[in-house]
Amino acid sequence: MTDSAETDTNPPEPKKLKVTEEKEEEKEKVTEEEKVETAKMEQTPDNEWPDAWIMPDGECENQKAENRKDPNEPVDAAAMRKIGINYWKMDADAYAYPALAVPWDPKDAVDPALKQLRDERGYSYADIITIHPEKLPGYDEKVKSFFEEHIHDAEEIRYILSGSGFFDVRNEADQWVRIHVKKGDLMTLPEGIYHRFTVDEKDIIHAMRLFIGQPIWTPFNRPQEDHPSRKKYVTEFVEEKKE
Repeated sequence: MTDSAETDTNPPEPKKLKVTEEKEEEKEKVTEEEKVETAKMEQTPDNEWPDAWIMPDGECENQKAENRKDPNEPVDAAAMRKIGINYWKMDADAYAYPALAVPWDPKDAVDPALKQLRDERGYSYADIITIHPEKLPGYDEKVKSFFEEHIHDAEEIRYILSGSGFFDVRNEADQWVRIHVKKGDLMTLPEGIYHRFTVDEKDIIHAMRLFIGQPIWTPFNRPQEDHPSRKKYVTEFVEEKKE
């Protein structure tokens, strides 16, 4: 009787400390998850950027050819970043996209990397096109028109889903830098940069075009030195780099 009474009156083991520890562990777990979610998506390491080079001076007789100097003058990732280019290597093999979708809702993205870039950079509109003689009416004329030197009054974003082509951009010395984009390349060109685009000799590229807000289609052909977007670009990437 005495033994039983003593057992019944023993205080229960303290649970407060255990509960507190569990809460702290849960808090740490949530904090780590938040860090992952809020961490900015880093651009691709320099050695994985697309191949790029300085083009020869003068007229480009065959826009679809590589058009390298002899000897070749390569352009590295640092030089491309200097003129405002951003670049991410995506896994285009892991996800399926239609050949043509105008528009295509970026909210339909299932690729976690694409979703993260969409949210971080505010991309709210997209379309998907295929540039190929059998897919694009008036192919030859369209490809020729894409190659006119121009600017836009907004950032240009292109994600290459398959195929390949060339983005030509002007550097701070007004030389043409040819960038060979291929499957999985997601690249942005800053507002106001002089540029042009062409397919390469394979004659096919499947690409997603992304936009912040309503799509900007209007090209402003060179010269555009008085255009606000060109002035903005010169201030940020040309004059600033000279200082």
